[in-house]
Amino acid sequence: MTFLVGKIALDITAGAPNNGRGEDNTAKVKSLTTGRGERVPYTSAQAFRRWLRDSLPANEQRSPVTKEGKGKKQQAYTAGRPDLYLDDDLFGYMVAIKKESYQRDTVLATGTLVSLASRRITTDFGTMSRGFKAGEDPVIHEHEHYTTELAGDVLLDLPRAGTFEQNGGGLRRALAPAAATEATQAGATEQLLRGIDCLQLPIAERRRRVAVLLRTLARVQGGASRALHYGDRAPSLILLAPLKGGNNPFTRVLGLRNGTAVFDTDVFVEEKAAWAEELDGPILVGWAPGFLGDQREQVRRDLAEDIAAGSVVIDHPRTVMDTLAKEIEAGQRDAWFEDPTA
Repeated sequence: MTFLVGKIALDITAGAPNNGRGEDNTAKVKSLTTGRGERVPYTSAQAFRRWLRDSLPANEQRSPVTKEGKGKKQQAYTAGRPDLYLDDDLFGYMVAIKKESYQRDTVLATGTLVSLASRRITTDFGTMSRGFKAGEDPVIHEHEHYTTELAGDVLLDLPRAGTFEQNGGGLRRALAPAAATEATQAGATEQLLRGIDCLQLPIAERRRRVAVLLRTLARVQGGASRALHYGDRAPSLILLAPLKGGNNPFTRVLGLRNGTAVFDTDVFVEEKAAWAEELDGPILVGWAPGFLGDQREQVRRDLAEDIAAGSVVIDHPRTVMDTLAKEIEAGQRDAWFEDPTA
């Protein structure tokens, strides 16, 4: 039973990838305030998950969304069919209708992507006067943008991919009775996962879904303000470590040194050693060239023995994710999907 845990980082240059509530004529980026009163930009997990979902391959069918009600009584929900739709399976959902509710906790857990350093948020002043008559006052507007490295934690609970809890453990059922019957008729089987009765899809489909997600993770597109602040939103760094438990020891591997974002090799080495018994394969680091300056090559030199031994892989994010996806599709990582206590 294995989790893929680690870190995702985005490289933002004069961008406004996730906006908050505006004030007057100013569009504000999302930010939090530190104890020193400094504003630190961030991108919400909800926004990144939306980008990731939207970046899935065009031929990957999405779960349809239903919207009901008006005003404060509005609600929106997906089909709640993880047996049919990859996004319902891996992103989770809540369906509450006609005194019935079905829920799936996320398989892909994502943290808020917060700026590693305290960066100044810039206000850009603009006007609209095109087509106005001579002497007419322009329409004034302002918006914010910033340059920084954003980073957040990530966890992929592999045994739960394609596995749907039906009772026990205080969880709501993932599937309505009729949907459970349809899933069983289509090939799902009864399984026990972590002491909970579940329905599970065939391993080939479970492999396929995880492989699609991993490939998409390296190809994310999206973000707000693309007309004025377009930029690459694919992660510049993806660290994934296969761990037998759900802890994330690599949450502090990206930090600051003299105000500059760094990959802290000392933290990485110590955490790798401390969690050696829990590691269930090589630690994968997808690192785009040029991100964090020349640090990638320095880290490769520092970890040369681990790389030679195969316990650490450092390469381009697309290369790393595509290779892992191929291994999973080929059945080379099937043990990661299993519950040894079942």
